[in-house]
Amino acid sequence: MANVFELCFSRLSISCQVTYVILFISLAQPQNIVDFKPSYLNATGPTVTALLLGNTSDISLNLRTVSPSNTTGSIGLPSCVAEVTQWVLTREQVGKTAVRVQLRLAKSLRLCGDNESDSDCCPKPLCVLETLQVSACVGGTPQASLLIQARIFARLLPANAGSENKTVIPNQVYQPLGSCPCDLTFGACDVRCCCDTDCSSEDLKLFVSHCLPGPFGGQVSPASDYQCSVQSSKNSPDWFPFLCVNSPPENNPYLGLFYQGYTITPEPGPSFQSPVSPAPVPVHVYIQGSPIFTLNDQYFTIPQKVLGQCVNNAPVAFLKNFEVNCVTLVRSCPTGSPLRTLPTDLRIKVKNGQGGDVLVDVIDDVAFDLSQFISSTDAFSDEGLVCENVTLALDYKLYWEGNGITSITVTQTVGTITFNSSVALTTRYSAVFLNGELMGETNSGNPGYQVGKPVIAGIVDTLDNNTGLVQRVSISLWKPVSDGFCFSAEMKPILFGENSTSGCLLPVSRHNLTQCDLLRETVTSLQNNLMTATHVAKSGNPDAFTTTDWVNISILTQNSSTTMEDSTNACYGVPSHQHIHVWSLITGMVGGVPQRDIRALQVSYSMSPWTLDCGGGDVSPCVDPTETQLFPITSSVSFTDILVNTGPPKTRFQINFTEYDCNRNDVCWPELAFPITKYYTGEPYSQSLAKGLILVFFFITASILGTPWRQIRQAWK
Repeated sequence: MANVFELCFSRLSISCQVTYVILFISLAQPQNIVDFKPSYLNATGPTVTALLLGNTSDISLNLRTVSPSNTTGSIGLPSCVAEVTQWVLTREQVGKTAVRVQLRLAKSLRLCGDNESDSDCCPKPLCVLETLQVSACVGGTPQASLLIQARIFARLLPANAGSENKTVIPNQVYQPLGSCPCDLTFGACDVRCCCDTDCSSEDLKLFVSHCLPGPFGGQVSPASDYQCSVQSSKNSPDWFPFLCVNSPPENNPYLGLFYQGYTITPEPGPSFQSPVSPAPVPVHVYIQGSPIFTLNDQYFTIPQKVLGQCVNNAPVAFLKNFEVNCVTLVRSCPTGSPLRTLPTDLRIKVKNGQGGDVLVDVIDDVAFDLSQFISSTDAFSDEGLVCENVTLALDYKLYWEGNGITSITVTQTVGTITFNSSVALTTRYSAVFLNGELMGETNSGNPGYQVGKPVIAGIVDTLDNNTGLVQRVSISLWKPVSDGFCFSAEMKPILFGENSTSGCLLPVSRHNLTQCDLLRETVTSLQNNLMTATHVAKSGNPDAFTTTDWVNISILTQNSSTTMEDSTNACYGVPSHQHIHVWSLITGMVGGVPQRDIRALQVSYSMSPWTLDCGGGDVSPCVDPTETQLFPITSSVSFTDILVNTGPPKTRFQINFTEYDCNRNDVCWPELAFPITKYYTGEPYSQSLAKGLILVFFFITASILGTPWRQIRQAWK
């Protein structure tokens, strides 16, 4: 185009100026470029689909029937004039620049019958043979065209429509699936197929004596040769009556021809519906872990924790002790279980596991101090909502003997709570099984301790007959909850082999620091709550009546001479940290699991000074005697394995000189004669000794015949 412009302006002719104006007008017009994909189709069915791509906003589609020219054989130019055809043209916008074009044949492809005048059928097997042209036009001007060559044959449809009845398949174990395999034609009698239900009695008379034999002819369950009813008296041997079998027809080996012999049990797929709990199955005798049932064959339930969540109706397992705390946000006075439980609801009959029943005895208790039950409240006030007789704790004691329950008592603790809008209520639920007056305790190993099990401790009680009985108690660490204060903190047992550190906070004011002795006694009392035991069990299954199974707990006391004098705003020698040190020893292996025993347990205290911190711009604790600061009280436990070394200590030469150390060198000279020692077990000792002596003989012979001995003999001569 640039060449045209240069040529025109160089000659400045009128014709070039006209050409320039025409080109300018053509470039100024908007371009509407559309195209069919594909542009040519062969149709063999009643539906044809193509895509029109490009700017299709103002495009109109027109359909007509075309035919090639007789002289040239080509099809004329596209036309925007639509014609009436036997096809229905539809369009569907599938994108900003794409349109789906679909043609559907508007007539039936059924082949016309004889002397049928209906136009909606095909008079010949070749039903449709024509050429179609679809034109895409803008303002009467064709932009693109689609050619379709339709060659469609008529469809051969059955005279009778198929039935929608479902076939019921019998159980193939007792009845074969193909009861009449020779019935091959539907609705007609098959020759020599005597089991065909389509055959009339007249038809059967024609071939009744020539029925197809065997399973294909319908004899899918013929009587076996070993049946007593099969053999006749003519051809049966003399011993047949003694060995024939009377068997039902369902037990037939011919069923194996139709039945594969295996079944598939369907497995339920995943579902978002809540699972349906199975009905409880009562047990006659209680064993450890089995659920306890009431007299009406329902689970005996107590609120428990399942997967970290409190469940109100959790079954109680026989000989399984538990104690849980459930926190509930209360916004109104409770009216139902478990926060509002009546004594009549607790006084139920429970099966004792020995054919009888026991009645739960209820003991009422009223709690006036609610500090251990109320964790937090947004606006605690005496003028708020008052809820009376709220169940705060349910403590069950189940007495057992053998495989049965002798009695059950429950202590129900109730109280009155007051709050404005809401309160976080902590309720306690527990169940202990007592054999007589002794509570069943779980061991921490057999015989040695297992890692992760609680450390067993106890207190020795002296009875009247001077026999020492050790009552089990726990050694604990701090377990702070909610606000982290020591007075509301819980305790967690020490687990064997797991080092741990925890603590809580104690609010202390300036007035408390003027009474240092009282402050030290308060902290000591809090630390002593963690350690109430005097003995610790050596193994994981100690005997309460055997004092040799227990080790004394040693407590290290701080030297009083090292303490400093107290001042006005500081207290020294506060036992703020308690450390428990446990020494253990591996005493053996049981099934590949090491068995550890505790050899010693030591408790020590770290003293620290407590002084009010008045820096950072906050001087109120140092001015106001009632203003408090938080001081930490911590506890920790550590475990140390005692290394067993039975050999004598190594000398400095053995440590530094490693040439003859078989453990640190590939060549071990001290074991040169190992094959002839009694420790070698690769072959019998006699054979290894004989081979060793032969080697020694060859060595001596080589030495005698060698150069050194030859020189000695020459010098001797």
